[in-house]
Amino acid sequence: MSDRTAGMTVVPAARTRERTLSVITLAAGEFHAPSLSDFFPPAVLFEGTPFELDRLMLIRLLMTAVVVILFVLAFRSPKIVPRGLQNVMETGVVFVKEQICDEILGKETGKKFLPLIATIFFTVLFLNFSSVIPLLNISSNARVGMPLVLAVIAYIAFNYVGIKKYGLVKYVRSSIVVPNVPPVLHVLLIPIEFISTFLLRPFTLTVRLMANMLAGHIMLVLFFSATWYFLFDATAWMKVFSPFSLLAGIGFTLFELLVIFLQAYVFALLTAVYIGLAEHAADH
Repeated sequence: MSDRTAGMTVVPAARTRERTLSVITLAAGEFHAPSLSDFFPPAVLFEGTPFELDRLMLIRLLMTAVVVILFVLAFRSPKIVPRGLQNVMETGVVFVKEQICDEILGKETGKKFLPLIATIFFTVLFLNFSSVIPLLNISSNARVGMPLVLAVIAYIAFNYVGIKKYGLVKYVRSSIVVPNVPPVLHVLLIPIEFISTFLLRPFTLTVRLMANMLAGHIMLVLFFSATWYFLFDATAWMKVFSPFSLLAGIGFTLFELLVIFLQAYVFALLTAVYIGLAEHAADH
């Protein structure tokens, strides 16, 4: 046996098949199994600078531009009786106003915070929606940056409301001290209330949104990757599974549309709830 032959590694058929399952190569490019690397693609513009943009950032900017343009077009010359795009966008704003702001904060406070909560709702909604748009196929909310920014905005908003109304000391005390409990229990309850109010709220807002969109992307890629594999790379008898994985992918896409809306609704709703709790902290 030659030295060259002795240095070669023989790859078992099972390992070759495993590699084929994990990475599927197309004529137009590489179709790979879902992984966290999808959420950290290489830079596209301004690499190595503070303004570096990768694919997810470009999608984020694109969807932000889309929502801004839609609102500008819808309300640039509003009609008393809305029609077309104005009717669609106005329905969305009315939904946020009546079902979130007025319902949670009341008409007076709800009107004051409608711009903030509507901005959060439509930002989350449109950034999520890119996960089911062909050629985009991923939500930029699946990476922690944007959910964290939105959570920080919500955090600043509800703490601002509480501090402005009660002052810092009274607001913090009212938020963490549970009334009408035995004094000995305060040793346990005060740390719990502090962590829950001032640490866990932004954390759960961030993780809930990010994790749902991350999981949704991975599931969609998994189903449609499996469909491609069964159709074009699998042995003949395995091709019968392709319709099932395709139907599962379509069904999960419809489910993802529901998740897209629910995540926007929940994020905006919890922001309103936290603002309401801060405003009435003394009534704890």
